[in-house]
Amino acid sequence: SKIHDTALLTIEGELDDISGRGQTRAAHKLCSGVKETDRQHMVVEGAGHYGIFSGRRWRTQVYPKVRDFFATYSKR
Repeated sequence: SKIHDTALLTIEGELDDISGRGQTRAAHKLCSGVKETDRQHMVVEGAGHYGIFSGRRWRTQVYPKVRDFFATYSKR
């Protein structure tokens, strides 16, 4: 893969009716040049397509994960 020297975080909703489950995880295969230790995948249980990035799940589950991911990998 030509993509390397970066980190990868993918997020999907368990109940997403627009993007089928597993579509964001496919990015991990496409980005095989990213070290396994620099890749993370999150499935948000009970969330649909829009619920991932709005409301309670965003504030309590997704945003903390995204914030911590950026804090870890932006220091490179």
